[in-house]
Amino acid sequence: MERVKIDLEFVIKSSPTILFQYLSTPSGLVEWFCDDVNIKGSKSYIFIWDGEENPAELVKKVNGKLIKFKLLNNPADEYFQFEVTKDELTGDIGLLITDYVDEDEVEEMNMLWESQVTELKHALGLA
Repeated sequence: MERVKIDLEFVIKSSPTILFQYLSTPSGLVEWFCDDVNIKGSKSYIFIWDGEENPAELVKKVNGKLIKFKLLNNPADEYFQFEVTKDELTGDIGLLITDYVDEDEVEEMNMLWESQVTELKHALGLA
C-alpha cells in the first residue's frame, strides 16, 4: 500500500502562543489530540489512543512555531508535524498539519483531522 503525505491547513483564531501550548505540552495535547501522552527525557514521547501506546520521538521544535514528531512504529521517513502559520495579508493564525497516510485512507484521515481540529477549537474556547 502506497503511503502519501497530506498537508491540511486550518484557520485558528487564537494567539500563536496559546495555540502552541496545545500543540506541544502534554496537558494541551490531551485536550484534543490523544487520550494521554507520557514524556521521557526531552525527546521520547508515548502517545496513547484507545489504550494503545504509540512511541514517538520529538524530531524538531521551534518554540511558538513548529513541532515535529516521528512515530517509531511508522516507516523511517514519515513524521507528523504541527506548524503555526500567520497570513501576512490578513494576520490570520493558521495551523498547518502534515501527516502520512495510506493512499486509500486520505479522505478518512482528512475527516479525522478536521474532527480533531474541531476539538482543538473547543479546547481553545473558539467553537
